Amino acid sequence: MGRTFVMCKPDAVERKLVGEITRRLEESGLSIIAAELRTLTPELLSRHYEEHVGKPFYDELVAFMSRSPAMLMVLEGEGEAFAVARQLMGATDPVEAESGTIRGDLGTEMPENLIHGSDSEESAKREISIFFPEL
Repeated sequence: MGRTFVMCKPDAVERKLVGEITRRLEESGLSIIAAELRTLTPELLSRHYEEHVGKPFYDELVAFMSRSPAMLMVLEGEGEAFAVARQLMGATDPVEAESGTIRGDLGTEMPENLIHGSDSEESAKREISIFFPEL
């Protein structure tokens, strides 16, 4: 069984889309093994987005990601769980995301693109350790 980290970003929570997003993830065969609604601190976000610290868009990203709660989840499934979740999410920019994907069907514009998912097994392990260290 593979594990991955998925976050319904503040815009998804504000728009009341967490249930729909979760339904799609579960219907794909992924199971939620941990979940928490949490307002993220700048300190926690600096660990999550460490590769972006100091970039011109970083302060705006932190302001968006900390403005209201996000739904944090660890998902588990057969094979590469991260790949299953990423395929369901669709392209990063909702305008470019295919119909049938979360961002293609529910997204509106960048940078508020509803959802984050680990992009590899290594990223999943790192992100799970940041948000769910007990796992």
